[in-house]
Amino acid sequence: MDDDADVTGDETDGAVDGGSTPVADLHLHTTASDGVLTVPELPAAARAGGVDTVAVTDHDCIHPALDAPVAVRDGVRVVRGIELRVDAGSQKVDLLGYAVEPTAALEAELARLQENRKERARTIVERVEARLGVTLDVAIHEGIGRPHIARAIDASDADYSYQDAFDDLIGDDGPCYVAREITSFERGVELLADSCPVVSLAHPFRYDDVDAALALTDRLDGVERYYPYEESVTVDEGRLDALVADGDLVATGGSDAHDRTLGRAGPPPAAFERIAARLPRAES
Repeated sequence: MDDDADVTGDETDGAVDGGSTPVADLHLHTTASDGVLTVPELPAAARAGGVDTVAVTDHDCIHPALDAPVAVRDGVRVVRGIELRVDAGSQKVDLLGYAVEPTAALEAELARLQENRKERARTIVERVEARLGVTLDVAIHEGIGRPHIARAIDASDADYSYQDAFDDLIGDDGPCYVAREITSFERGVELLADSCPVVSLAHPFRYDDVDAALALTDRLDGVERYYPYEESVTVDEGRLDALVADGDLVATGGSDAHDRTLGRAGPPPAAFERIAARLPRAES
């Protein structure tokens, strides 16, 4: 996986995690990046998904409508988070930061990343339009990712579906693909550790080199133990449980929702209690 965490091109994720019923969904995306949920819609979506805590983890940005690290909205606890793509040398991985209280250094890095996202999106759109002979109806804004462009391709006169757009045009090996300039792992950990009480490795079994990815948890507070991997992905849950126990990590988890369906995966009560203990008190 070579850039933003939406590289699969899926609008929804695959199989539901087979563990205990989640009480929280700590990995979801909104319209601030490449999701479709808005902040006012979160409480109803959380209740529909059977969870009472959610974390908004938009790509490379902190949602501007969330004004506290943890808050209660219409009876649902909302954690202000972030998903940050970083370069770990041999591969790129995603870090999840929770209860973000941004420093000036983090804000400056996120501003840089958002400018790069917009520049990259413009170039991808230009390449797609030139290749297909169409005009795409897509706004270039902060948080833009390839799903926005794939949706625009699907809605255009071109004979491409959303998934076709990823498979044939804008996927990592596609003719219209453009890489992003991302933060190094060391710098990302430093920035998030200064801003978040919990920093976790996202979806470890989605990376090409799982061993190398899991080794990075030596520098982190947690690992995403509960995640709705695609059926094609082999997940060693016992290995994750041992890593959590041996490394004194918290076991985070979430649906990675880019749609409106929450609660497909997430930490069960005991795991969430360990996470909640590290978060600040919720503001009403």
